[in-house]
Amino acid sequence: QVQLVESGGGLVQAGGSLRLSCAASGSISSISRITAMGWYRQAPGKQRELVATVTSGGNTNIVESVKGRFAISRDNSKSTVYLQMNSLKPEDTGVYYCNVATWPPNLNYWGKGTLVTVSS
Repeated sequence: QVQLVESGGGLVQAGGSLRLSCAASGSISSISRITAMGWYRQAPGKQRELVATVTSGGNTNIVESVKGRFAISRDNSKSTVYLQMNSLKPEDTGVYYCNVATWPPNLNYWGKGTLVTVSS
């Protein structure tokens, strides 16, 4: 089992920045099996969508809508993944969820989410 705790959400004006953090905890065995870590978001009335992922080797994938504004990174020594969000837009508003994959077995874990509100 892996537990995820997100932090860093809040209210910010358009053009501002926020940094989200997600710390994973659990047994040493579970933590050692974490592969990809990532962030998803869900805007009001919309489906949850991928924002960015980072593999254990540091390879990143960032969706086009936030590329150049958001950056994902991870600190394996802290089992933590970060999402640096710059030049925020009102359309970035939503609940941001941390996601962690493990292998073996192939499991996915979700955090409870942190709300990001960008005012115009």
